[in-house]
Amino acid sequence: MSEPLGMRAVDTPAAPRPAGAYSQGVVAGGFLFTAGFGPQDPATGAVPEGVGAQTAQVLRTIGAVLATHGLSLRDVVKVTAHLQHLRRDFAAYDAAYREFFEEPCPVRTTVGSDLMDILVEIDVVAVLPDREPPG
Repeated sequence: MSEPLGMRAVDTPAAPRPAGAYSQGVVAGGFLFTAGFGPQDPATGAVPEGVGAQTAQVLRTIGAVLATHGLSLRDVVKVTAHLQHLRRDFAAYDAAYREFFEEPCPVRTTVGSDLMDILVEIDVVAVLPDREPPG
């Protein structure tokens, strides 16, 4: 199956292989959209203990996906995060998250979700450098 016009899939061994019918990321319309990533180490599949360590692993993975197009977390404009235990883990998640982002931080939505044996899953939207976001 070919890619739709104007859409390119992202594929890197520095991120976990998709566990279903989705891409690690997609470039379209001047943005790079990532899949939701859990905290699995791409090389070993190991999952660190605790929401802080899991958040850091997820953001390192997202950074690797962004790097496939010369981007970094500084290019992220939108973050969506899912926490298994929203009330219990929000403070530790937010503390780890702050280690990866500088002002101005991207917009963010954080919700509680029923995750599969992990504490956090995150996806992002990053703007490509040759195009400003609309509006």
